[in-house]
Amino acid sequence: MKELLPILGGSVPPCATATRVCQSCSSAPCELHILGVIAVSFQKTCFATQSPNVLSISATAKGALARLTPDPVCVSVERAIQELRQGRAVIVRGLSEALVVASAETLGGDEIANIASAFGEEVGLVLAEPRLRHMGFEAPGAMRLALSGLSAGEIERLFITATPAVPETPRRPASAIELTALDLVRTAHLIPAAVVMPATVAVENMVTVEATMIDLYPDRSVRDLRIVARAPVPLSDAPVTEFVMFSSANSSRDQLAIVVGAPDPAQPVLTRLHSACLTGDLFGSLKCDCGDQLRLAVQAINAAGSGLLLYLDQEGRGIGLRNKMRAYGLQAQGHDTLDADAILGYGPDERRYGIAGRMLDLLGFRRIVMLTNNPDKIRAIEQTGVTVEGHRRLLGAVNPHNAVYLSTKATRAGHLLDKAPKPIVANQVKTHPSKPPQRPPQAV
Repeated sequence: MKELLPILGGSVPPCATATRVCQSCSSAPCELHILGVIAVSFQKTCFATQSPNVLSISATAKGALARLTPDPVCVSVERAIQELRQGRAVIVRGLSEALVVASAETLGGDEIANIASAFGEEVGLVLAEPRLRHMGFEAPGAMRLALSGLSAGEIERLFITATPAVPETPRRPASAIELTALDLVRTAHLIPAAVVMPATVAVENMVTVEATMIDLYPDRSVRDLRIVARAPVPLSDAPVTEFVMFSSANSSRDQLAIVVGAPDPAQPVLTRLHSACLTGDLFGSLKCDCGDQLRLAVQAINAAGSGLLLYLDQEGRGIGLRNKMRAYGLQAQGHDTLDADAILGYGPDERRYGIAGRMLDLLGFRRIVMLTNNPDKIRAIEQTGVTVEGHRRLLGAVNPHNAVYLSTKATRAGHLLDKAPKPIVANQVKTHPSKPPQRPPQAV
């Protein structure tokens, strides 16, 4: 295989001639690396030269090949996310500067202290505004804190502990590229605390991602969403129900719509946007009202004859299951749900609803009546171009474990938890058979 490389204009990688082990992939020789060089060299030979022997392809064929080419925005960001989650640093490159970026969570205090000791004032820690306010700083936004001279314990108190004894250290507002670095760490569902240093300290083979690509990433994932499967799935509370799966080639997360009966696209459709809650939806946790709201919504939609429930992969108001469990631990120490998230560095609600707007668009529904207690959710979905023609409230059961949580949502987050107008209350929904959908068979 390696004999093909000079023919195709490629150089033989070290592992192709190694007598022991390839330093990159720990094999001898590495056929995967050789194949990679062959593929790149073949592409250069066939498409980048003007030789008479170059393979000639039509514009239609080129278009087909273009659709097979990964989106560079999403590929680079997804790869950077995986590097951060595995404890490795990446390079974030802006127009005029570049930074080496790592997650404070995955590095830990000891490793960060070692790096700060080696590079001094060049190493900083970028923290989100909610975390800074919890620490007592009057911060108008994220800030960069110097780490030189701080111990491992002092560094960890800056980004992870609930009652930090804040060490004296220079700080300043985060620059634009530092804000982008923090967004990348947050997108990886890691605690929003980014270790940053100039790219002059970068080592070979670090993954590089452009700052503009990080900014474009959320909208690009929404744009490429498509329906990939649909099937009838009868539910105990709604026997005539179809599950519709959505996926994007540029995102690792799938989304689900539950279509009850045969909703009419010409009329406002009763719709619930429900963010996934593993603890409440699946295990019946008493700490929240999510499971009650999920079942109430399905019952109410079925009672109305038809409607939609979008089940969105946005666990913990967008912070992910890992951080939701951390927030639960902080709540057990006496912090309410919003303060617990702020201690971790998150705002009151980190969810995005562009994906929900796109799902409704693909299903053909642009006018809805929402099942929600949250006015912010109504405003958010309206920003996607969906018309909200009314809303109905979903009131789950109150118990000693969720009373403080519900009170916090009402008093601090503005949720409408009183019983008007026309609330849907637990144990008060009368269900009726929904109408079966009339649509041709769909290819999977």
